[in-house]
Amino acid sequence: MSSESHHATIIDGKAVAQTIRSEIADEVRHLFETYGKVPGLAVVIVGTRKDSQSYVSMKRKAFAEVGIKSFDVDVPEQVSEAELISKVHELNANPDVHGILVQLPLPKHVNEEKVLGEISIEKDVDGFHPLNIGKLAMKGREPLFQPCTPKGCLELLTWSGISIKGKKVVVVGRSNIVGLPVSLLLLKADATVTVVHSRTPDPETLVREADIVIAAAGQAMMIKGSWIKPGAAVIDVGTNAVDDPSKKSGYRLVGDVDFREACKVAGWITTVPGGVGPMTVAMLLKNTLDGAKRVIKW
Repeated sequence: MSSESHHATIIDGKAVAQTIRSEIADEVRHLFETYGKVPGLAVVIVGTRKDSQSYVSMKRKAFAEVGIKSFDVDVPEQVSEAELISKVHELNANPDVHGILVQLPLPKHVNEEKVLGEISIEKDVDGFHPLNIGKLAMKGREPLFQPCTPKGCLELLTWSGISIKGKKVVVVGRSNIVGLPVSLLLLKADATVTVVHSRTPDPETLVREADIVIAAAGQAMMIKGSWIKPGAAVIDVGTNAVDDPSKKSGYRLVGDVDFREACKVAGWITTVPGGVGPMTVAMLLKNTLDGAKRVIKW
């Protein structure tokens, strides 16, 4: 079959996320009917960054859709670290809050690590508490919560019927938010994992050997079609704005993979937007529901 006529199967993250969200809504309804309680998620947002604001408003809309109660904690940009930590402590102590999310990035004068470390491990729905990450890294241990984006990547593979066990997987990028935790999750799922990063010589050769590619480098269209092994599954986590005068906004979003080229070679591929993004929010809802079930059904 010529590459011109070949077209990868699109992994529709939006559709998968919608199915998961309706399952969560059913479970939330059941919790309320049985115990008279609903899951609660607190979102702490510092300052007025446009991207953070829009991301958080999208999350809040998603909570309302599935019946999760949203606790909004908006604090000014100049908040002191001590004040922010005391807000986190208040939420830790609130029995109606089952998940706490601190929207990153935080202002420069606040120590991000210190603030995140203060979130109760039982409410760490982002899965970034050092204890949760530590358990994720250890064989035979399970974290209370898995980080949302990595968890969403694996869910997309599972929903598409792509087995991970024994496969060669290349993760492009080593961030604390995606690259590192997704490589740990893949190891737990019995994949053979290679992590490619900015100091890796000849990344193309390594990527070309992969049965599954997880692209999370934050570099627009860095991975070309020629880098992809024919038939491979490609999960594109990248969200990069590139100038596009034909768009009203003046830009369009692209992934870390050159989608048009990769489509002609890959077996499966996600789109940007509409691939991993909706799954991240769905996994956040799932983590909040799981945290609530541990407490409410106790």
